[in-house]
Amino acid sequence: MTTFVDRVELHVAAGNGGHGCASVHREKFKPLGGPDGGNGGRGGDVILVVDQDVTTLLDYHHHPHRKATNGQPGAGDNREGKNGKDLILPVPDGTVVLDGNGEVLADMVGQGTQFVAGQGGRGGLGNAALASARRKAPGFALLGEPGGARDIVLELKTVADVALVGYPSAGKSSLISVLSAAKPKIADYPFTTLVPNLGVVTAGATVYTIADVPGLIPGASQGKGLGLEFLRHVERCEVLVHVLDTATLESDRDPVSDLDVIEEELAQYGGLGDRPRVVVLNKVDIPDGQDLADMIRPDLEARGYRVFEVSAVARQGLKELSYALAEIVAAARAAKPQQEATRIVIRPKAVDDAGFTVTKEADRLFRVRGEKPERWVRQTDFNNDEAVGYLADRLNRLGVEDALLKAGARAMDGVAIGSEDDAVVFDWEPSMSAGAEMLGRRGEDHRFEAPRPAAQRRRDRDAERDEAQSDYDGFSPF
Repeated sequence: MTTFVDRVELHVAAGNGGHGCASVHREKFKPLGGPDGGNGGRGGDVILVVDQDVTTLLDYHHHPHRKATNGQPGAGDNREGKNGKDLILPVPDGTVVLDGNGEVLADMVGQGTQFVAGQGGRGGLGNAALASARRKAPGFALLGEPGGARDIVLELKTVADVALVGYPSAGKSSLISVLSAAKPKIADYPFTTLVPNLGVVTAGATVYTIADVPGLIPGASQGKGLGLEFLRHVERCEVLVHVLDTATLESDRDPVSDLDVIEEELAQYGGLGDRPRVVVLNKVDIPDGQDLADMIRPDLEARGYRVFEVSAVARQGLKELSYALAEIVAAARAAKPQQEATRIVIRPKAVDDAGFTVTKEADRLFRVRGEKPERWVRQTDFNNDEAVGYLADRLNRLGVEDALLKAGARAMDGVAIGSEDDAVVFDWEPSMSAGAEMLGRRGEDHRFEAPRPAAQRRRDRDAERDEAQSDYDGFSPF
């Protein structure tokens, strides 16, 4: 049964915003007290949060679809809808978030680090919020926006200072078990370790973490064995420790060739050439192992490696190794510039961005793309003529009308707002430059106007009677 997962594809969907309400306040002796429709609630976000108690992505492997709750619709009497509840997804320290194209969205390191993977939809405005001096009684409200939905990839890269690398059964698990309090599985067959093990080592005043990476073999960087699955776990380490088996029973292997093979795989994987290396000759408690270590040590030191002879079973040479690693880790920490561990990629818009684009796709079809126009379309109830007129006003103020004219659009040309899969298409009429002109005094109700004085009402009535009489006097059936 799978107990450790370090890469998953996650389908996240934020909550939809609640619809706004179109309502008119009514009470005794005041049947039309003005608009009082409340706004819809905001949809819940999907938020990734680093949790030190979480060490694997296994839960998301079994349940890859996650959705936040929707916002509630508004109601009359200026009652706003309830906001949707945010969905908090705990992830291990060192999780990298990528989009579907493999681009890094966030590199999450540090307890409590957050990343909003899905933005909840905004709630629609009610007609009370849409009322103005010009639009006293809106007969419509805005619809709630759908929540953001996308597919992301989570990759776990172990956060450790030291990485133990080497062939299977070289003694890495035994070494980490005696250097720290970690209790990995240890056995005398290849690929005993199936997951990276993490331990904490204290050497003097320095405390550092050490990771036991599952065994590497030739072709690991191309996916052979378990290497490709776990090479990513050495990317964050400051020091690479080659654990070489000096008592191997395989006749076609020796410690020097093992070192060359592992170095070739690390070079093929890339990005690890600047990490300091330390060589550990393990199992020197065996007579043949000590003899082989004495033979190859001068050659390794000639290559520039610091070499340590240890025995995890006999607890030999461990103190010297732990203090040497602490020295290298402390130097790497001191040389590293002070900066925030978490890296979230932000792609700001250009300063000259108009907020939308108009492109001609066919002889008589123009497509409008942009965050605002597409959002406004999603908020519009197209069964309400007044809401459609309000959309026309907004598009005209944004400059869409002028952009269509510059692009060469003519009367009755098709205009699509949105992507090909989800677009609103209509026949464009240049003379309808704004919804106000199209629908006249939209949203105004004479019943809300102040009553005219009695003298004014009499003068208006007499004027209407005189006008009607003059029309009658001028009429002749012959």
